[in-house]
Amino acid sequence: MKCDLCGKTPQFGSNISHSKRHTPRRWVPNVHPATIVVKGRDQRLNLCTRCLRSYNKTAKAG
Repeated sequence: MKCDLCGKTPQFGSNISHSKRHTPRRWVPNVHPATIVVKGRDQRLNLCTRCLRSYNKTAKAG
């Protein structure tokens, strides 16, 4: 689980219950395989939804 464009990776922390017990957990980025144009060629990358959204916004504008 890593974004090939921005390098976003899972972050680690704790679940904290009502009784304040700490158990390990991790937050994984929302990564999806996508085909985008890089330097005039189609390339298949694993992108987080933030990068995919930014790419789509610039692709529509240009």
